[in-house]
Amino acid sequence: MSSVPIRGIITPIITPMYPENELVNLSELRRQIERQISGGVHGIFSFGTNGEGYILSLKEKEEVLETTIDQVKGRVPVYAGTGCISTKDTVYMSRRAQEMGADVLSIITPSFAVASQKELYDHYCEVGRHVDIPIVLYNIPSRTGNKLLPETVAQLARDVDVIVGVKDSSGDLDNLKAYIRQTREQENGFAVLAGNDSLILTCLKEGGAGGIAGRANLYPKTLASIYSYFMAGNLDKAQECQDAVAALQRVFQYGNPNTIIKKAVNLLGYPVGECRRPFHYLCEEGIEELKKILEANQARGLC
Repeated sequence: MSSVPIRGIITPIITPMYPENELVNLSELRRQIERQISGGVHGIFSFGTNGEGYILSLKEKEEVLETTIDQVKGRVPVYAGTGCISTKDTVYMSRRAQEMGADVLSIITPSFAVASQKELYDHYCEVGRHVDIPIVLYNIPSRTGNKLLPETVAQLARDVDVIVGVKDSSGDLDNLKAYIRQTREQENGFAVLAGNDSLILTCLKEGGAGGIAGRANLYPKTLASIYSYFMAGNLDKAQECQDAVAALQRVFQYGNPNTIIKKAVNLLGYPVGECRRPFHYLCEEGIEELKKILEANQARGLC
């Protein structure tokens, strides 16, 4: 298995779409990737939640991943979200992403049907038998209905060589800490990444490796600086950067967070289009609140 640094701030890159037909805008995707790398992020994650992986076709996913790998050109690791509901489809998507040149796989838990911890364990073990690039588990129970327990993560870390990390988007700090605590003794290290942007610095302080941060789509330099300041030992500046992106949380009460992130990128002047229907609506009150926050952040120099 190749050695890839699972650390820092990884951007779950949005998938730009043309407004008139919702087709993927690959030229704008390249532009957004350059924004992120110029801002100092440590990885690009294709078709995650913010990248609308849940609604892209197989052909679109291949186009997005091919374009991303070509544009990144090895400057940072490329993560590919390959989790599907079935084990069979997840194996196929994971092998396809490896063939195309992805550096890391991010595999969300199966969704819709309730899965036992044994079923989740067996699912990931089976996928791990078919690939030889790093896998980062992805826990987001509010979206999938299935929670990946710390004990299961620890067992997978011990038993499956290619499983080298986990992204926790539960928003549950105790769960995040348990992931870190129960995998701390892994011989080759195990990376715990915060999937909730507000917990990135806390994750680092607890011994985690960084975060997969949707808000980096807006402010790559600010988000990346949380990690760089932390690693330099400047906790005050790291906290400043962490606090700087907190105001966006107020808008999430009005709608789907990844819908709001994509609308915000549009409002910053980038033609990335809407989220694919039906997940595209934000009420006028939410739009006005978002505009106020973006204006205030611009005045503060966020970038």
